[in-house]
Amino acid sequence: MSEASKVQAAYGAEQIQVLEGLEPVRKRPGMYIGTTGPRGLHHLVYEVVDNAVDEALAGHCNEITVVLGEDGSAFVSDNGRGIPTDVHPRTGKSALETVLTVLHAGGKFGAGGYKVSGGLHGVGVSVVNALSEWVEVTVRRQGQVHRQRFERGAAIGSLASEPQPAEENGVTGTSVCFKPDHQIFTVGIEFDYSTLSARLRELAYLNGGVRIVFRDEREAARDKEGQPREELYFYEGGIKEYVAYMNAEKDPLHPEIIYVNAEKDGVTVEAALQWCVDAYSDSILGFANNIRTVDGGTHIEGLKTVLTRTLNTFAKKRGKRKEADSNLAGENIREGLTAVLSVKVPEPEFEGQTKTKLGNTEVRGIVDNLVGESLSQYLEFNPGVIDMILEKAIQAFNAAEAARRARELVRRKSVLESSTLPGKLADCSTRDPSESEIYIVEGDSAGGSAKQGRDRRFQAILPLRGKILNIEKTDDAKIYKNTEIQALITALGLGIKGEDFNVKNLRYHRVVIMTDADVDGAHIRTLILTFFYRYQKELVEGGYIYIACPPLYKVERGKNHTYCYNEQQLQKTLAGFGEKANYNIQRFKGLGEMMPKQLWETTMDPTTRMMKRVEVQDALEADRIFTILMGDKVAPRREFIETHSADLDMASLDI
Repeated sequence: MSEASKVQAAYGAEQIQVLEGLEPVRKRPGMYIGTTGPRGLHHLVYEVVDNAVDEALAGHCNEITVVLGEDGSAFVSDNGRGIPTDVHPRTGKSALETVLTVLHAGGKFGAGGYKVSGGLHGVGVSVVNALSEWVEVTVRRQGQVHRQRFERGAAIGSLASEPQPAEENGVTGTSVCFKPDHQIFTVGIEFDYSTLSARLRELAYLNGGVRIVFRDEREAARDKEGQPREELYFYEGGIKEYVAYMNAEKDPLHPEIIYVNAEKDGVTVEAALQWCVDAYSDSILGFANNIRTVDGGTHIEGLKTVLTRTLNTFAKKRGKRKEADSNLAGENIREGLTAVLSVKVPEPEFEGQTKTKLGNTEVRGIVDNLVGESLSQYLEFNPGVIDMILEKAIQAFNAAEAARRARELVRRKSVLESSTLPGKLADCSTRDPSESEIYIVEGDSAGGSAKQGRDRRFQAILPLRGKILNIEKTDDAKIYKNTEIQALITALGLGIKGEDFNVKNLRYHRVVIMTDADVDGAHIRTLILTFFYRYQKELVEGGYIYIACPPLYKVERGKNHTYCYNEQQLQKTLAGFGEKANYNIQRFKGLGEMMPKQLWETTMDPTTRMMKRVEVQDALEADRIFTILMGDKVAPRREFIETHSADLDMASLDI
């Protein structure tokens, strides 16, 4: 028996580790914040901000300030009641120290402190403390100012208290300043302004009447006068203003936003709905206690059910559909809909610590009941609005029927043996989708190089001719008639637009967009991304879409060669040669110019290639940007380009 085996065999009580206090958080941070990358880093800010918002929900706070410091720290303050500072009976420490150093300690478990909150597990601020190099908390409460510092989860000294100065008379609230720990967030502790700004704006919409001030004091964010960048989010109209913001670049079917605000059995339901003429998919954002439920839940199911039932009832009542006609499907009714649904639940049940899906079964019925009542009442008094919504839904139904007639074309069948696969597709030999990848390439010449250079076992190639259809401004009937779109749908096994997408039908789990490194290539890439996002959004959200990064240059010197992926790399490579060195530079304008072997080793070989995975960090912003850049209206697109062109670093663009 080897020594290693002996170690394995000697397994006793001494090998059972017991992690105490905040040790488990530092040991396994991913369990608490999902990842130690940028997403987890921003999650720390959200945890502290959510506590401040919970004070607003309880009716004790109307102003929240968030500041990004020059040293990489983040500062969050509110004018709520302030964290209690008296001694906790069980821990013997102050309540402030308890909530910062003990997991599952908080004011949201029992009744009394909070009727409704987003924080439920009592891990929020203690996790922030555990994963920070230092935390400084200041509490203004009952005429006193209390301060305490923590380092890597441990309290430094005891709580220091002093009377409030006269100018702060009557001021209450909590301020938390923390600096994320480099030991945990090894990829960096750089906060992204736009990511935080999107979340804070969202919170301001969800809590109408709460002022949120966001300030970036970092050097890079300051203007020419040295003033920090600052934004104020304050929306008295709440989620109605949110829907108006989302539809600002669209053409609304009815100018007035349908608004519901009602309560039943302690659950508050707030919804805002507006249909748009120039949108062919729905955009429904769900929130439970201010937390974005990206994976939906019972509240979203309730909303979809009530919309389908109510509008079908009205369709029959207003003579738009005969009794014998089949009902309009949910996706037909929701076509062009922008909706925000926010529920406040006293005892929410989320699936997992990341809280992405609401599980309370009673909420489904409550949303159905309350929205149904308010919506029916509104539509009874606004017959013009219901007629326009039904007209659009019936058009969508007819288009879907036409699409279903094309079902044979896009049905997967045993698609690998079937002759319905597009002729241009060079398929791979493996039948396991998890191993397979497909390269969508621009034109036949690039397709030829890719087919010769690939590994036939797991790599498929689909060449597309020219620029594919922009489906942002196209109805379904035209989509299914387009040859290139048909080829994409069939090759990937995407099924019918609007139907629930089943990953089991996806023929390749890596879909790689590989276009030329020029302006046309960038445009084709954008069109393909638009297709995936609008046709089957789950593909993008599931992380199946990638962008290949072929090199721009090949630098040869003697028998050695180097590939450079951008201008900076090229300059760096040349600088390393010295002044009088002999070398040759080849610029690859198109993929068809590369030899199959070159294409394989630079762009297709899993051991050496570079690829970008397409992710959606903010569904609202993604939706808005697609509408602006790919929609019918020219003015918003022009304004967007004029506003943001100055921010572009031309040298770092990969075109």
